[in-house]
Amino acid sequence: MHMILRDVDAGAALEQHVALEVLSRRLSLPLIDQILTEQRGHERRRRKLPAALTLLLCVALALFAQESIPAVYRQLVAGLRWCWPQPLRVTPGALCQARYRLGAQPVVALFHALVQPLTTPATPDAFYQDLRLVAVDGSKLDVPDTPANAQVFGRTGVVQGQAPWPQALVVGLVECASHALLDVGVWPVRGNEHAAAQRLLRRLPPQSLLLYDAGLHSRDLILRARQREAHILGRLSSRVQPQVLVPLSDGTALVHLRSRGHEPVVPPLRLLHYTLADPQRPGHRAAVRLLTSLLDPVQYPAEDLILLYHQRWEFELGLDELVVQQRPRTPLRSQKPVGVIQELYALFLAHFLLRALMVEAAASVDLPPTRLSFLETLRLVRLALPDLQRFAPVHHPGIVQTLLADIAATALPPRRDRSNPRVIKRAQSKFPKKRPHHRPSPKPTKPFRDAIVLLN
Repeated sequence: MHMILRDVDAGAALEQHVALEVLSRRLSLPLIDQILTEQRGHERRRRKLPAALTLLLCVALALFAQESIPAVYRQLVAGLRWCWPQPLRVTPGALCQARYRLGAQPVVALFHALVQPLTTPATPDAFYQDLRLVAVDGSKLDVPDTPANAQVFGRTGVVQGQAPWPQALVVGLVECASHALLDVGVWPVRGNEHAAAQRLLRRLPPQSLLLYDAGLHSRDLILRARQREAHILGRLSSRVQPQVLVPLSDGTALVHLRSRGHEPVVPPLRLLHYTLADPQRPGHRAAVRLLTSLLDPVQYPAEDLILLYHQRWEFELGLDELVVQQRPRTPLRSQKPVGVIQELYALFLAHFLLRALMVEAAASVDLPPTRLSFLETLRLVRLALPDLQRFAPVHHPGIVQTLLADIAATALPPRRDRSNPRVIKRAQSKFPKKRPHHRPSPKPTKPFRDAIVLLN
């Protein structure tokens, strides 16, 4: 029997059915309602697009990032056409208005309410001895070139002038074995990356090993990590010259970071100084210095720590999943800063939910979660959403188990021992650069036919 509902009633009913069921064990409607009540209070007006449905739409936009907003909305209701012979139709303008009416804060709050470490000591490659491997790093993401975005996020300088797009600084704390974001922040492109990284350590799990690159080295980062009962392993900039206290038997040394003025005093650390003896690798014969709070050379061998440091690249691989595989659209779709924040956190949230599925699937076949294909998982989830709407809830556990088995079957071969040179492939364009005076595009004053002038 078909249900014929008025538009407003259908909008409320859709909240119960468009729950992205494959993710509902974490992304549940009661949690969404709780977040919306805390952030916005109770909705007084019954709308065709209630706040809960709009929030789910934001997450779906991150799963179908290559589609237009109306197309994603149709994906959400595609499985319900058997229930509603005349599905709820919404104009593109109404969908955009609903996004901006929702704002960014509920999506940010939902992200922080959901994210947590996904791996356990039984997860392969997730721990070194009893320390969870976590990395912190930052990157710059292009955002749409609008005056509002340029004013809020800013541009970086390049050799030929300004960057072509406004950019946002994104700094994230990532669980290496699952690529799950434990915390993330978005700032203007010229924001303080050091302060951003230190702020994210509020979500650093105790008994972790924090990996970071030379650009993020600071006394405050080390001290905050140690206050969280975590250890550090990071690269040391050539500008920093620690004082050697005691050489150790394995060729490493206990060192002390010299302090100037009122700089905080850091307890002794261990310095690992090494190079690579392979001419076929970038960095051959280049000196690399690592700093760690793991002091015992017997319990924590130097070669183990050097290999562990390169797990920091899991942040880069997770970022590639976000900005290349999950979002093959450059730049984002949002023309206003609040939409950019909303869209980015929806991307982070959808990525976390996909990675949670992959961790669950990998556990069933005893593989590291990084051995499963993120792109194939994304495709499988897209295919599963309409099926979960078509079938009664009693059948959903079976559908989800089939999905997990399909994800587990996307195992990738072990990674090759490889390295990549830092070079670019695309040459500089010969065309002039687009400047502010080129926006907006001029409107023709006459039809094309009338503008034709034949020359002798």
